[in-house]
Amino acid sequence: MASKKESLAPIVSIRRADGTLWLKTQRTFRPLLKPARYKGAHGGRGSGKSHFFAGLLIQDSIAEKGLLSLCIREVQKSLQQSAKRLLERKLADFRLGEADGFKVFREVIQTPGDGLVSFQGMQDHTAESVKSFEGFRRAWVEEAQTLSMTSLNLLRPTIRADGSEIWASWNPRRKTDPIDALLRGPSRPTGAIVVKADWSDNPWFPSALQQERLDCLRGAPDQYEHIWEGGYATVLAGAYFAEPLANARQEGRIGAVARDPLMPLKAFWDIGVRDATSIWVTQFVGREMRMLDYYEAAGQPLAAHLEWLRSRGYGNARCILPHDGNREDAVTAIRFEDHIAAAGFVVETIPNQGKGAALKRIEAARRLFPQMWFNEVTCAAGLDALGWYHEKQDDVRNIGLGPEHDWSSHAADAFGLMCVAYEAPRDLKLPPRDRRGIL
Repeated sequence: MASKKESLAPIVSIRRADGTLWLKTQRTFRPLLKPARYKGAHGGRGSGKSHFFAGLLIQDSIAEKGLLSLCIREVQKSLQQSAKRLLERKLADFRLGEADGFKVFREVIQTPGDGLVSFQGMQDHTAESVKSFEGFRRAWVEEAQTLSMTSLNLLRPTIRADGSEIWASWNPRRKTDPIDALLRGPSRPTGAIVVKADWSDNPWFPSALQQERLDCLRGAPDQYEHIWEGGYATVLAGAYFAEPLANARQEGRIGAVARDPLMPLKAFWDIGVRDATSIWVTQFVGREMRMLDYYEAAGQPLAAHLEWLRSRGYGNARCILPHDGNREDAVTAIRFEDHIAAAGFVVETIPNQGKGAALKRIEAARRLFPQMWFNEVTCAAGLDALGWYHEKQDDVRNIGLGPEHDWSSHAADAFGLMCVAYEAPRDLKLPPRDRRGIL
């Protein structure tokens, strides 16, 4: 068995009396040197993913004269956000210039044999404009975790020339991100080559980054696994509940939480008409707020949500709805609260909190977080959403625009409803308990 040092040893070959270029490649990336329609490298910071693909693109441009290549991001507001500077740096490292067929222009890089490297933001393209990419045989997607399904569906059939390859480098965020679903999911394309690489796999890991890594481990342990080890993001930096969730985990309030058979159940809803419906099932025991379960579904009838409650043993839960609970169902013309009451549940609808309701929910949640306990297994999806829920930013004016309405907002809205509806018991001493919520 190879030692750790041997496994990190580079495949050493550089350049080149005969005009060829060989990459100095760490062994983690060696499988990616073989031809494949799809190649992917995922992992944390400092792994060398971008440096590897930049070098490989230059090598392929030498080996295949006239090669047309794309460097892609989902959003590219300027070339400063592209891989262009990295490629220029690699050309300098390899001592390659105009005599070798490479010439750097403002927006593109010319490669041997009238080849070309172009830099594109996929968000700027339509089904019509993306046709200009036909004939390109390399497409490297940087920061591929941000690539939308629309962009991926446009790109894949467009890069179709003989011998074409689509490359992706990314630090994973969620299993459901399109690039993760494509290259790490159960339906991964036949023949795709995908590797995981982290800082510990990089024999040239910079000493400056080593101190950053240790600082992150000490100062932001909730972010460390995602940033440096390539794990999925459970808490987004800057998210509304990032710090409260980190504190809850550190204090042991995220784990196994038992249901108290003597205390009433409450189910707090966010009603989805054209998007997801979310439900948090909770018990208030003394001043503790215990999150027992979380549910989310999209495109399902109201009956499916109620059946889930019954199937989990929550048929006697008091269903607490947001203000739109008194709206009429578009199909039946009956109010949601009446539908749920007719199914045998006790229903309460919380009045509209008025202007700034979302921020009121956020503030209430932050204030109450220290008394919350979460069943980690059954609330996993809800915890992911709370860790992601964040403010939308106006990058031009550098100001916040309020909560981002995305996949995480449904769970956060139901959670916030619970917090604004919560009434603390008066003069009630907290019963003794262990870390699992057992009295």
